[in-house]
Amino acid sequence: QLKDALSSKTRLFLINSPCNPTGTVYSEEEMQALARVIKDYPDVYVISDEIYEHINFTCPHCSFASCDGMKDRTVVVNGVSKGFAMTGWRIGFIAAPGEIAAACNKLQGQFTSGTNSIAQRASIAAFEKDPADIDEMDEMKKAFRERRDLLLELLKDIPGVSANVPGGAFYVFPDISYYFGKKNGDEIIENAMDLCAYLLHNAHVAIVPGDAFGDPNCIRISYATSSDRIKEAASRIKSALSKLTD
Repeated sequence: QLKDALSSKTRLFLINSPCNPTGTVYSEEEMQALARVIKDYPDVYVISDEIYEHINFTCPHCSFASCDGMKDRTVVVNGVSKGFAMTGWRIGFIAAPGEIAAACNKLQGQFTSGTNSIAQRASIAAFEKDPADIDEMDEMKKAFRERRDLLLELLKDIPGVSANVPGGAFYVFPDISYYFGKKNGDEIIENAMDLCAYLLHNAHVAIVPGDAFGDPNCIRISYATSSDRIKEAASRIKSALSKLTD
């Protein structure tokens, strides 16, 4: 599929693992296979979004930059927001070939101000630790996995909702096209955007439509919250969807 999508005009390949919104995690074997295709297109650079690197329930994380021949053509995007639970501190970074990093510095200097010093010191402390030695990170991953499993079980109890099993991150991306064409009075659910608006107004649950991620049949549900809230949200979603008619 990747080879069929590439052409002489292609300049950039963007990959995200663990993935937002599906939670999919690419194995090292899969990454190497993709890299072998990219090798045949020397004008193509790669942006590898690895922000969910440490929220991974399956195989060991593999950076695309570590694949054969890819280091000098890959821009790795990462930060402390997800794996180190420092979302509001807004620390991100890239690791890239020197000329790309230098060009990014020129751009960034014109449209962002300096990151506050407290956030910088906290980030240094995070990255100087071996993730394997951070007990809180293990606890966080365990909690996310338990919440994932809880949400999947609750979604199974809702007719017409079909979900994959995410390997990482903290999202579920179920197919909800079963509800397209159903009605709430005079209101017709035409697409995922309509369904999200319906759930927001009637169940008071905020969900993101899949159109933003390339699949209009799906919605993205985040389980980055407490188990009690996940149970309450699933109950509200189930109740609201049950009121839709043909």
